[in-house]
Amino acid sequence: MFGYAIRRVLSALPVVLIAVTACFFILRLAPGGPFDGERALPPETLANLRAHYNLDLPLIQQYGIYVGRLLQGDFGPSMVYNDFTVAQMLWIGLPFTLMLGFTAFVVGTVAGLVAGSLSAVNQNKLPDYVLVMLVMVGLVVPNFLMASILQLVFGVYLDWFPAGGWKPGSLQHLVLPVIVLALPHAGRTARLMRGSMIEVLGTNYVRTARSKGLGTRLILARHAIKPALLPVVSYLGPGLSYLLTGSLVVEQVFALPGIGKYFISAALNRDYGLVLGTTILYMLIILAVNLLVDILYAWLDPKVRYD
Repeated sequence: MFGYAIRRVLSALPVVLIAVTACFFILRLAPGGPFDGERALPPETLANLRAHYNLDLPLIQQYGIYVGRLLQGDFGPSMVYNDFTVAQMLWIGLPFTLMLGFTAFVVGTVAGLVAGSLSAVNQNKLPDYVLVMLVMVGLVVPNFLMASILQLVFGVYLDWFPAGGWKPGSLQHLVLPVIVLALPHAGRTARLMRGSMIEVLGTNYVRTARSKGLGTRLILARHAIKPALLPVVSYLGPGLSYLLTGSLVVEQVFALPGIGKYFISAALNRDYGLVLGTTILYMLIILAVNLLVDILYAWLDPKVRYD
């Protein structure tokens, strides 16, 4: 298993390099620049700034300098936040983004597994129809619209939860953002779990267990849940990646101090270093999550072996 993990990491390096290269040149080719503010800078000041950040060099040479720094673990300086490097900015926002994403991941996964199992057990009955309808709501309504609706209803009209902002240690500020992030993830998990559970409940060994007089709960616990989880586990890696990237918009809507706040501001202000650093960080997180999912899949299915 350790050798497989090493091979996966090595095979992912070309993908990371291609993604970094594409993102680097797309950002540079986009109109505007980091110093195109409302107030025009004097030509001498602008020339000094461009020279300081190597923006006066040919594009290929800028790319070589950036990749060289990246290989040394240096994400470079921020072109908008003068007192911080990109690594410092990411270190400030990453803990909150991870906390928000993983909390929504746990809540959405548990809710999706429970809803999918209940829907499968009550197939073509009223609970099944109700749960499927709720699942579709979570899938159809986009994050930014759901966030605005929850802010208006529960934050303004009912005043049950804060409509935005963040107070350290206050769980109330996390309720609405976690719900917004968890809803689509719970919907996708529930659909996968429902279909997989229906298929497992129709297998011969489950029929045999029922013929021996075992109850539904015992059948689910001993025979159905583990094989039914296999399609869900395959989705958990991309699902967590979706939550972490989707949290960028949610953090902006709810004014939360995560990476999303800096990433969107950097994209608007053409802060090349911060945008690239955030992209690379998310790629590394996604690769790590997918590796963990592969290992978990092998644990759930004894037929899967990574030799």
